[in-house]
Amino acid sequence: MNAETSDRADTAVPIQLQYPVDPNKSAFIRLTHRAEASASRANRDALRLCELRCLLFSLPSQFAERILHVPKTGRMSMERKEFLVKSALGVVGVTTGKMPIDGAGTLTDPTVPSRATRKILIAGGGFNTAWIREMARLSGKPRPRICYLPTASADSQSSTISFFKNCSSLNVEPFVQNSFIESLSQKQGWDEVLLSMDGIVVSGGNTLNQQAIWKAQGIDVVLREGWDRGIVLGGASAGSLCWFDEGTTDSRPKELTIVKCLGFIEGSHSPHYDAEAGRRPLYHKLIGEGTMQPGYACDNNAGIYFEETAVKRVLSERDGAKVYFVSVVDGKVVERVLEPERIS
Repeated sequence: MNAETSDRADTAVPIQLQYPVDPNKSAFIRLTHRAEASASRANRDALRLCELRCLLFSLPSQFAERILHVPKTGRMSMERKEFLVKSALGVVGVTTGKMPIDGAGTLTDPTVPSRATRKILIAGGGFNTAWIREMARLSGKPRPRICYLPTASADSQSSTISFFKNCSSLNVEPFVQNSFIESLSQKQGWDEVLLSMDGIVVSGGNTLNQQAIWKAQGIDVVLREGWDRGIVLGGASAGSLCWFDEGTTDSRPKELTIVKCLGFIEGSHSPHYDAEAGRRPLYHKLIGEGTMQPGYACDNNAGIYFEETAVKRVLSERDGAKVYFVSVVDGKVVERVLEPERIS
């Protein structure tokens, strides 16, 4: 598979396709430039774009003899780069019987399952046994591992005890992961603990402090990965607010204010909508003046199940507890009631 490189500027430079000796192992198909030192920077960058990760179960020997050519001079267009990548991948698909490009032209690995459905279950206040039961059901596991994350309550022991009591009648394995820890006793990383769970219940408390601690510790990144993996996330109060772009909070002195959160769900949120007198008028004011995005307000004991980022179900465990979508229509703030189904 030797290839000669011409010194002429208008001559194409051959690229050799390498493949693993052991066809049963996952490996990179690397497009290596035989004369990279003499190639232009633009072309070297283009070649690096062509590093393709695929799994080859069976690769005919003649595959290595296939040669792509990239112009040695001039700027390569994005269309040309994409063409080269997809052409090479097409060869892989034809020769192995496994097409590693999906319908959108995205490189895929046939050994990796498609992403799990992302799930978030929130309540405006009071994430008790009924909500934990619903979280367990959404996990799809016969005896799910449910972890309590009480960062917002400063790892309150009383709230942790309440969580375990709420789990006592359910067929779940309850855990707690405190955030105020030290390395001598905390022997597992955040990812090792949280990503081993089937559901994560976030406590109420101070949302502003919760967000600061999560970001300082990298817990926010782990929660995002857990969401992408299909771990059911949820909670009430600070445990519902945290998943949105923003919302109203009592985390600062003197008055309710705005807090910016993880942004897993687009828009805003107001918990305790019927329980705290200042919540509704402030939420209306902020949305009406354009300071805050439209969003979802939840009474205590009412909430929403989001699948991906869309409302899948509206739930309530108490008569009269409701959920609202609050937005501006024709210059006026409008509350649209989302009628809930009853859970217990």
